[in-house]
Amino acid sequence: MSGRADRVIRPARRIRGRVQVPGDKSISHRALILGAIAKGRTRVRGLAPGDDCRTTRQCLGALGVSIGTSGTDHQFDVEIDGLGLGGLRMPGGVLDAGNSGTTARLLMGVLAGHPFRVTLTGDSSLLRRPMRRVADPLVMMGAHITTTDGCLPAIVEGGRLQAISYTTPVASAQVKTAVLLAGLHASGITTVIEPAPTRDHTERALAEFGVPVAIDGAGIHVTGGAPLRAADMTVPGDPSAAAFWAAAAAALPGSEVEIPHVGLNPTRTAFLGVLERMGAQIVADVTDPRSSEPLGTLTVRHAGVGPVVIVPDEVPGLVDELPVLAALATHGGALAVTGAHELRLKESDRIAALVAGLRQLGADVEESLDGFAVNGTRRLSGGVADSAGDHRLAMAFAIAALGARGWSTIRGADVVSVSYPGFFEVLEGLCQ
Repeated sequence: MSGRADRVIRPARRIRGRVQVPGDKSISHRALILGAIAKGRTRVRGLAPGDDCRTTRQCLGALGVSIGTSGTDHQFDVEIDGLGLGGLRMPGGVLDAGNSGTTARLLMGVLAGHPFRVTLTGDSSLLRRPMRRVADPLVMMGAHITTTDGCLPAIVEGGRLQAISYTTPVASAQVKTAVLLAGLHASGITTVIEPAPTRDHTERALAEFGVPVAIDGAGIHVTGGAPLRAADMTVPGDPSAAAFWAAAAAALPGSEVEIPHVGLNPTRTAFLGVLERMGAQIVADVTDPRSSEPLGTLTVRHAGVGPVVIVPDEVPGLVDELPVLAALATHGGALAVTGAHELRLKESDRIAALVAGLRQLGADVEESLDGFAVNGTRRLSGGVADSAGDHRLAMAFAIAALGARGWSTIRGADVVSVSYPGFFEVLEGLCQ
């Protein structure tokens, strides 16, 4: 992850333009890992360019996987020479997942099925994030996992696994995916039952790699031992990245943004419904319905900003977009969120850090145990907001600052490299 560079944001009258967002980070992680355990050469176009996916590539390289890259610093194509199911090799040292919880949790699921011992660690932020929610079901399947008070560093010693039926205690796509990845290496049929639907990129990607996935109500089932075949994939643009431009267009009068080739998977687009409830005009045109991941063009126009309440049942489908929705609410609307305690377990305590940063910009915002409330009736003054080392907060504060009376500074803004290198350059190009 980058250092602590600051970024100055000037108020904008409006934003207009067409912007291609980076490849979807969630899909990219899964394509890399499944390509590594498939037989043959997998090709992935448009891989997410940020630090998190680079970390996954590096960890897989340490496990013996050859991954060739081509393209630019902002857009990657990769070729993965897979080692087959159970074919990863013992690394020569500790695997460092950096700032990426997805890397750590998904690799735990894969490594649980390999007969060697690996230590997984990460940066200071990742070392605070919970890992027991992944470790517990993997231990039930037969792996030996020792965490550090439920967090990283963790020692994973894999081996022969037995399938289980597991109901996740929280709605988490990462927990679901880790168990399903372990299930590929297990004897029998592994079932994951979710308390609420989460993003389904893993189910779609498994099918792309030739693994039958059965879905029955809330249950997802995979049969162990089925070989993965190499795939040829194109990663759509990341809807969570697109949400920042969509919110910016919704915030400022006279604004309109068009975002082509963006993922429109219905498990990722709940934020569009919230934007419409807040007053935005949205057109989502699916251009390739035959793709395993729906994609198309998103057009968002300003049409006023009003109040919205987000209830707990909505939170799992909005967890990555809640900070930028809060930023949008500072532009004359209001947002009340409950049932979002999971935000406290992200790269930062996103509730506390979001509230602190918005207040530093002049917002009227209150914190609660499991959420927050933004009252956007007064215009932001501008100020200095600390990103708290969290990429989504750095970008959300920038969107809020567009509507301030004065200039604002985002501290630690270069953390956006985790998911969106070049974010601030794109923002400057859109502002008018």
